[in-house]
Amino acid sequence: MVLHTSPFPSSFLSCLHSLSWALIFPCFWLGDRLLASFLPTTYEKRQRSDDPCYFQALCIIITTPIYLALLVSSLPFAFIGFLVWSPLQAVRRPYIYSRLQDKARASGAKLLTEWRATSSAKSFCFGSANVCLLPDSLARFTNLFNTQARAKEIGRRIRNGASRPQIKIYIDSPTNTSISAASFSSLVSPQGADVTHRAVNMGMKRTTSMEYKVENYGENSSEEGRDGKNGGDMGEGEDACIIRIGGEDSGHTADTEPDPMGGHVNVACLAETEPDFQKSPTSNHKHREGDGGSLDSCTTSRESLVKGKVADGATDQSSINNKLLYKASIIKKAAARKKKHSDDILDHEISAFFPANLDFLCLQEVFDKRAAEKLKEQLHYYFEYILYDVGVYSCYGCCGFKALNSGLMFASRYPILDATYHCYPNGRGSDALAAKGALFIKVQVGTTPQDQRIVGYVSCTHLHALAGDAMIRCEQIDSLLEWMSEFRKSTSSSSAANPEELVAFDVVCGDLNFDNCSSEDKLEQQHTLFTHYKDPCRLGPGEEKPWAIGTLLDPEGLYDEEVCTPDNLQKVLENEEGRKEYLVYPTSKNHCPNHKGRKVPLKGSGRRIDYMLYSEEGLNMEWKVEIEEYSFITQLAGLTDHVPVAMRLTVSTGEDES
Repeated sequence: MVLHTSPFPSSFLSCLHSLSWALIFPCFWLGDRLLASFLPTTYEKRQRSDDPCYFQALCIIITTPIYLALLVSSLPFAFIGFLVWSPLQAVRRPYIYSRLQDKARASGAKLLTEWRATSSAKSFCFGSANVCLLPDSLARFTNLFNTQARAKEIGRRIRNGASRPQIKIYIDSPTNTSISAASFSSLVSPQGADVTHRAVNMGMKRTTSMEYKVENYGENSSEEGRDGKNGGDMGEGEDACIIRIGGEDSGHTADTEPDPMGGHVNVACLAETEPDFQKSPTSNHKHREGDGGSLDSCTTSRESLVKGKVADGATDQSSINNKLLYKASIIKKAAARKKKHSDDILDHEISAFFPANLDFLCLQEVFDKRAAEKLKEQLHYYFEYILYDVGVYSCYGCCGFKALNSGLMFASRYPILDATYHCYPNGRGSDALAAKGALFIKVQVGTTPQDQRIVGYVSCTHLHALAGDAMIRCEQIDSLLEWMSEFRKSTSSSSAANPEELVAFDVVCGDLNFDNCSSEDKLEQQHTLFTHYKDPCRLGPGEEKPWAIGTLLDPEGLYDEEVCTPDNLQKVLENEEGRKEYLVYPTSKNHCPNHKGRKVPLKGSGRRIDYMLYSEEGLNMEWKVEIEEYSFITQLAGLTDHVPVAMRLTVSTGEDES
């Protein structure tokens, strides 16, 4: 199937559409600004309270009549433009496919080595986030503003987090089984050193700022170089750094200086200089001390700062200070990690950064077209293939008038073979104004030695949002499963007798707008979706795993100092009392407010409405799919009211390495 690089089949229709939208846009923009001026966010309210001269209020009084007069004068042109724009939607394609032609721009992305299915395992990393990129006036209903600047910053943070080297720090502890500790910067090779593998033996000094001093650098032995490969976790062409703290490394001992906690640190990693990105867009949000959201920023948090000091006098201290700092995530693991059930060995963390080597990204609520363009430009620094502007408009292709598209966006490092979109026909109320639906994608992730294609399926969706409409959501899930089955049948080029391709994974990502704890969501919790697809965070209907947390933030607290930066939000979510303060919880019907006016939690650790599901049905019979790790990500703190999630999935081919 040919992927659509233009929304219309001919350049004439594209020009006609651009002309019609040019007539509509002034009216749309003025109406958006006029409404936004009467919907202040809590951040703006605080600014106004600190303004003794009421300057901002005076600006509103002056600009409102001007906006109103211009809006009225633009209405005739908008009406003419609408008469042209609306019929054109009948021939509009349901998405736009963008492929990065200038590979040099993707300086943040490592070149992928084609998977030949000859190694024992291959891992793929999936991310999902609801970014709330609505027109500015609508975004303010969720206490967010400045959609265009947020779109740039969201894209910049995602590609900065994903393009860092994959550094894992495992803390083996028989007593500490909490979710995850703070992320931090570490481990940079000296500038100008032509070294491929490097081992760093470190004495770990425990301080409030988590300062780690590098005692010496040494050449990596062959055994250490293979340390990160033995588990089959790392894919070809991926940077990796494995750090084990306080645990026994079978078959390997290192001469390290013990830290005050009694543990040892051994590092075996591929060290490379972080690539220079092209000039990043200026963010509308000032980076405070403690904001670890941007890796190319000169500021890092107290909890995530690591100062590397080399004892070798031949190394210039000034060159060390100029090094870019890498980020690592600490994953705490119990000593009794090896249990009978495979579900018990799942790594989980609350991370201040998107996972390194992120392969696929599913986004929801990218409704604003200008914001989608800005976000796409940023993501193309890392992802080569992107689908955006997904959905339908006006009265064509779906039931009822659609003022907004589906809000779905998909980005991939692997080639997209096929894609299709379906609109849910049963939207109701304000949700019916958006073309909410499902986007189905088929990607190629490798080729076998017998020239069979290795493919994967990813589905991205956003379900009905209004509370109390459980039947509507269940009907939409029914449609999702039906469309998914049809898509796989229509795009498959294989048969049982002549398998031309092998399926490695089948993943569903999105905002499903129900959780696994609320009594009002019992119908959705028991849907057959969860018999076909597995939820790594779920034990059963109404029962979450102990480490799972909610993904919906309380909008009123988005700009509180405690949660306005990635590191600060990470600390809050790692604490039960912090989660109760800043996450939306399932509540009983007869609730009473607490001292801040928020609802008293019923149970669980917040409303988890953002899901990542995977299936073992319809895959290659000889392969095994397992979840390597699951992450709740705080890197978009202050930019959205959702907590993004990520999942690293490992496909084992069953072939033993000799």
